[in-house]
Amino acid sequence: MVAIENQSQVQKPAEPARIPKEARRLLHDLAAAWPNVADCRALEVVPLKGAMTNEVYQVRWLTGGGEALKEREVRKVLVRIYGEGVELFFDRQDELRTFECMSRHGQGPRLLGRFPNGRVEEFIHARTLSASDLRDPEISALVATKLREFHNLDMPGPKHMLLWDRLKNYLKTAKNLCPTDQANELRLDNLENEINTLEKEFSGGYHQLIGFCHNDLQYGNIMIDEETNMLTIIDYEYASFNPIAYDIANHFCEMAADYHSEKPHILDYSKYPDVDEQRRFVKNYLSTSGEGPDAEEVENLLQIVEKYTLANHLFWGLWGIISDHVNDIDFDYQEYARQRFEQYWQKKPAVLSL
Repeated sequence: MVAIENQSQVQKPAEPARIPKEARRLLHDLAAAWPNVADCRALEVVPLKGAMTNEVYQVRWLTGGGEALKEREVRKVLVRIYGEGVELFFDRQDELRTFECMSRHGQGPRLLGRFPNGRVEEFIHARTLSASDLRDPEISALVATKLREFHNLDMPGPKHMLLWDRLKNYLKTAKNLCPTDQANELRLDNLENEINTLEKEFSGGYHQLIGFCHNDLQYGNIMIDEETNMLTIIDYEYASFNPIAYDIANHFCEMAADYHSEKPHILDYSKYPDVDEQRRFVKNYLSTSGEGPDAEEVENLLQIVEKYTLANHLFWGLWGIISDHVNDIDFDYQEYARQRFEQYWQKKPAVLSL
């Protein structure tokens, strides 16, 4: 999910068996081709925290002379082992094509190789953002500008939105997986009508302004080079063409999360950005060549973003239900889903009256 350099977010070295044999052969071949690696087979594997779909590892080799690891430079790559059941959420081949396209355009890490259930990526020497970074006005402005750049990417393939089809497919899958009592508690039988109502409500005008959206722009998917202040957006598993307002709404909702806390599944909606923070973000997003947008354009987009938070709560609520049945990562998906649905029903009356 993320390439994390912060030591507080790196766990103890993994057992070698955690890396598949095919991946280890690929890693050996890569390292053997690098002249500065002392021993291509003397690799260290370190799991990275925060992943909820894949297993992610930093792999590193010593370079040059010396004895102690801390006294020598290292060569690093990122190994991503795909999680079970991801085909229920997105098409892995579409995600790989997106990754390769982003890599070719210098928008993300380079693809170094593939193995049957994962890949090896360039390790970005930058800092992954923290939850608190999203509250920093300067960093938030950088994120807004980078997000607009992302939305304007000319990506191959159909340019139609996938949001509503994904929601309907997720709902069908969730209902098939859920026991009856859980489905009743979460009101799943009501959601088909809710999705259809939102789709009808969110049509025309800014609602239909489509761009290439990340769809999962949480802090762990944004990296910053602190020397240059350049941002890199990573992890494109859910990326697709969608309404740009939905992508901004997703980013705002993610401000309630801290996936590196003791209870990463607990959302704190007191941290949802207030109106001033939202307005500042949207102004930065809409600004071009140093010229700010007019007030009406800002308010119109803000209003539509607020409406798309409803679709976002349904999306990740359904994602949580499905994940609870197919993923063995230590995360309380059921409680996470419950919170997202709770927010949907609480916010719906006020939001749809806008």
